Amino acid sequence: MSTPSTSTAGTKATQLERTLRTIIRGKDEIVRMALVAVFARGHLLIEGVPGVGKTTLGHAVARAMEVAFQRVQFTSDMLPSDVLGISIYSAAEQKFEFKRGPIFTNILLADEINRTTPKTQSALLEAMNESQVTVDGHSYALPQPFLVIATQNPVEHHGTYPLPESQMDRFLIRARMGYPDAAAEREVLRSEAGAARLQDVRSVLTGEDVLAMQGEVKAVRVDESLVDYALRIVQRTRESQHLSLGVSPRGSLMLYRGAQAMAYLDGRNFCTPEDFKSLAVPVFGHRVVVNGRYSSTLRKSEQSDEVLRDIVESVSVPV
Repeated sequence: MSTPSTSTAGTKATQLERTLRTIIRGKDEIVRMALVAVFARGHLLIEGVPGVGKTTLGHAVARAMEVAFQRVQFTSDMLPSDVLGISIYSAAEQKFEFKRGPIFTNILLADEINRTTPKTQSALLEAMNESQVTVDGHSYALPQPFLVIATQNPVEHHGTYPLPESQMDRFLIRARMGYPDAAAEREVLRSEAGAARLQDVRSVLTGEDVLAMQGEVKAVRVDESLVDYALRIVQRTRESQHLSLGVSPRGSLMLYRGAQAMAYLDGRNFCTPEDFKSLAVPVFGHRVVVNGRYSSTLRKSEQSDEVLRDIVESVSVPV
């Protein structure tokens, strides 16, 4: 596999971000979070009310990369085999043959993931953590790169199954998509239909490019003082009187990788405190649980973000 030069890779990353911003108007921060997930070798959970572009963002990311893509609309009657695949007996071969499910792809768009049962949700755990699936005692490696982009509506709870903490912990970032501002919404109304523009998205990267760039992200330097800074934030979440569940070691690792990706997207080969600070809430928000002692006017799903923002502000930034 050929590795693109740093300048070439940086140009492609910039071009990719610019392309996605033409599709998702007025949501530059969400686009950046999606790319951090891609280059940090993580998975992305997009939360938001219907019609704000969650699925469109997932489609746009997939189209901008020359990789295999599958979309699964999760429903309450879906089985794990509908995602992973199933072994079927072949009379001609006189043996069982494994028919691969839609998870055998590079980018899986799991639409409305909280509308399927916990049994089917759990079918994704091994794939998201180890890039493989096990069916009937046999393990099958998934194509690389592998990325799950899941969407869910945090407001509508009728007929949904909230994701358990173990499932949420597998997502590197939870990005919240709210309503666009007036100027961005006016631009959407004046432009072509979103679906038509999505069809016009051309590939900016190949699968080999993505793998090579993920390797370059691993080489981004992180000073020891920044590691201490990140761990102080993590420790505060575990000690907070407002949280019944703090950040796990996996969460610490995800923040580290995410900060490296953030620096890479800014064209740097070293991290700064701002890389860690800006990602603390998106990376940790879905990994902590707020307890009953915390009083807030915000919705339950947004209280964790508020607690985390207070914690981050209370930790001194290394000079």
